[in-house]
Amino acid sequence: MTDYQEQLDCYRSEVERFLDGCFTQELPQKQLFEAMRYSLLAGGKRIRPILVMEFCRVCGGDWKQALPFAAAIEMIHTYSLIHDDLPCMDNDDYRRGRLTNHKVFGEALAVLAGDGLLTAAFETAASCPCDADIRAENVRILAEQAGELGMVGGQTLDLTWEQKDLSEEQIRTVQRLKTGALIRASCRMGVVCARGDASQVSAAERYADALGLAFQLRDDLLDVQGDASKLGKAVHMDEKKSTFVRLYGVDACIRQIREQTQLAIDAVSCLREPQILIRLADELAVRES
Repeated sequence: MTDYQEQLDCYRSEVERFLDGCFTQELPQKQLFEAMRYSLLAGGKRIRPILVMEFCRVCGGDWKQALPFAAAIEMIHTYSLIHDDLPCMDNDDYRRGRLTNHKVFGEALAVLAGDGLLTAAFETAASCPCDADIRAENVRILAEQAGELGMVGGQTLDLTWEQKDLSEEQIRTVQRLKTGALIRASCRMGVVCARGDASQVSAAERYADALGLAFQLRDDLLDVQGDASKLGKAVHMDEKKSTFVRLYGVDACIRQIREQTQLAIDAVSCLREPQILIRLADELAVRES
């Protein structure tokens, strides 16, 4: 059985190496590259790239061939954070323990840095040296889950409904799109890289949906109970929003995190060597950042 921490460290190291090689050209627009790299290389758990590579591995593929897709999903995730922090959206000053992109480079360049990362993600995915059908399907998944029917759609609803009392169905819709879509994309792309079968696709989607919901429940709890020094950003930012904590209360959120984590674990029990995915779900359920 593969050692959990050793494998995660390997994944993170390879992703960091790949990303560190991006946007280093000495061109007149190098300030744009600096802004893109500032946020892209700011650390983070790299959960989405890990999911791409690990689902590829457990479905029988070579995880190293999935690395460009793993990097692409992290570029999209980073662009979303840059834009989410802007004054016109969540207006955050800190992210991952340091000043947000627009606080360092100004709002205009922060917008362009996000635009650059989003575009570069598709260039990176489309340039993956794998079979053309795998490349095409993963680019399609990336676009579907990142765009107006996925993450961007969720961000729109989050802004539109920000000052409203939402129903449980509406809160879950925002979560499923804004947070869940990129997690779903990550898991599905990993299976595609390995040419997984229908049962593996189903397992990946069920794992992603349960993990994504547990992740957002934990996020909402951390906004209420978390330590800003561990989170690397301000807390109590969502007090006026309809969150899972406001809907269910703290104790019920904790119970639901456990329930959704178990659903994620059950979903991948049919896969070869699911232990890393199981432990990852368990650790995310109790994360402090």
